[in-house]
Amino acid sequence: MGKILKIGHRGAKGHVAENTLASFQKALDLRVDGVELDVHRTSDGEIVVIHDETLDRTTDGKGSVDVLTLSELRRLKVEKEHQIPMLSEVFDLVDRKCFVNVELKGNGTAKPVTKLIERYVTKKDWNYSDFLVSAFDWNALQEVIHLNPEIPIGILALTNLDLAIGFAEYSGAFSIHPYFHLLTAENSKLMQQKGFRVFPWTVNETEDIRKIKLFNINGIITDYPDRI
Repeated sequence: MGKILKIGHRGAKGHVAENTLASFQKALDLRVDGVELDVHRTSDGEIVVIHDETLDRTTDGKGSVDVLTLSELRRLKVEKEHQIPMLSEVFDLVDRKCFVNVELKGNGTAKPVTKLIERYVTKKDWNYSDFLVSAFDWNALQEVIHLNPEIPIGILALTNLDLAIGFAEYSGAFSIHPYFHLLTAENSKLMQQKGFRVFPWTVNETEDIRKIKLFNINGIITDYPDRI
């Protein structure tokens, strides 16, 4: 079994405000193999990095992300000091130092994210293997596959792992991302035998990390990459 990849959840969420450039920089400083982030679309069609569909939890703003323009969102602050980044800014910061797992959260994100990835591959010498697009919304993933089958796909699973494995087989996915409580040594092995990488989320406690490592999975998505 190869080494277990360290994947920083929303950057290094355990250390710095989630989904901010500072958080992604912290993850890079901790030498992650990948960073995971979430995207929504602004009212003027830009792709921004924020987890919730509303602004209330993580910023000093209120209401839905998708009703504001990019410049309106730029005026808001995350934990008093950070801006909501654009996806392209995170790509530029990461600069191929690790792979980027883009989770499609908002409606209408599949196409612009696909286009942005294509731009980085054709114009900036990135490879498709530098990216991974995941979602709970399998329709959005099918849209990505339809637009560009070269982009690696990750299937997120919260409750039903069998269903996720079925869709992964059907769609030719690269990886399956189960909620870590769903994992056993048996189903981890089964997914790998079927050719999928297994990246559980969000594993933070040392005890849980130790247990999950015993299943020989391929990577761990965590708020604390330094604990892997």
